[in-house]
Amino acid sequence: MSSRTPKILVYSHDSFGLGHLRRCRAIAQSLVGDFSELSVLILSGSPIIGSFEFRARVDFVRIPGVIKLRNGEYTPLSLHINIDHTLAIRSSIIEHTAKVFEPDIFIVDKEPLGLRGEVLGTLEALKATDTRLVLGLRDVMDDPDLLSEEWDRKNVYPALKDLYDEIWVYGPEDICDPLEGIDLPKGVAEKLSYTGYLRRELPGSVQDQPPPTPFGEEPYILVTPGGGGDGVEMVDWVMRAYEARKKPLFPALIVLGPFMPAAAAAQFSERAEHLRDVEIIRFTPQIEPYLAAATAIVGMGGYNTFCEILSFDKPTLMVPRVVPRREQAIRAECAEKSGLLKVLPIDRYPDPDLMADALSELPQMPAPSAAGVDNLLGGLDAISTRVGQIFDDQKDQDGLKLVNF
Repeated sequence: MSSRTPKILVYSHDSFGLGHLRRCRAIAQSLVGDFSELSVLILSGSPIIGSFEFRARVDFVRIPGVIKLRNGEYTPLSLHINIDHTLAIRSSIIEHTAKVFEPDIFIVDKEPLGLRGEVLGTLEALKATDTRLVLGLRDVMDDPDLLSEEWDRKNVYPALKDLYDEIWVYGPEDICDPLEGIDLPKGVAEKLSYTGYLRRELPGSVQDQPPPTPFGEEPYILVTPGGGGDGVEMVDWVMRAYEARKKPLFPALIVLGPFMPAAAAAQFSERAEHLRDVEIIRFTPQIEPYLAAATAIVGMGGYNTFCEILSFDKPTLMVPRVVPRREQAIRAECAEKSGLLKVLPIDRYPDPDLMADALSELPQMPAPSAAGVDNLLGGLDAISTRVGQIFDDQKDQDGLKLVNF
């Protein structure tokens, strides 16, 4: 193979929400900052990927979007064709992109075979090349019994054993273990490495700008349900506390998220008009400045929000969802046990006094750094180190040109 610059292809199925896209974007942005010749291409089904800022040498291919219905079935997001046809189109785009792009590393986010197995053909094709195949897992997947049943049903285990070269867990080993209680095939455990959480920083475009001041000089609590699609109860609970409060509370800035149902978003905005110290933002692709400026954070417990909480080191109240997965609840329980934050179970909703008490205590709570947990945020550095090692192994074989800053 002739001398060429290194390339990484990242697959993010993104059937709903922001989690997969934001995690993959954080990794891509970090890697092109560390390797001056590297190009990263993200395959994503997110309908709002174009709203985000990307660094030079990071780009994306938008595949047709799908959404998951309440009954667990998938349906096309926009196209008026059946789901099987949509998935065939997605699979074809993924495989053809990989064939033309010729990545040195292919990173699959969370779903080992992709949505409904759409990435299996690409994995099999790349396995016959020199491409390093990597599965990236968040720190928590789901309840072990449910995850084991799901992976059995999807026939995931042969891919873990025979296709993937490495499995990266985006968290430290001693807080959460996403595969605890899973009976892995022989040899798979040796492929696992724990990176630590993925540190987040202010985007370069806003680093020199003054921090946002939605309430003038007053400190505020930032409330974020992530993408917002499943955050209606949490936001409603917070607003009930402000509407019925019996004690002073810091002002609250609520970022609803792009997938908050339109009717709920409109109702929350109307309710906020009657509250002098509650402001609503529908969506911002750059939430980091608000996180950095906030005194404390209320979140649901998604992976990206948790990384941001740790990165910006804010006292935090988590109100995790428990359906359709217990992922957020498991993460919140582990984090609370480690002394990183406090948890308010969603099954106590909608008690306004309980939420008001939690909100009044929140600004005085210790920041996550006070817990003294080691190597919380080393994920991006660990990934960069491993990518460099992979490139070093490959460059003697195929003339890969690599420049490390």
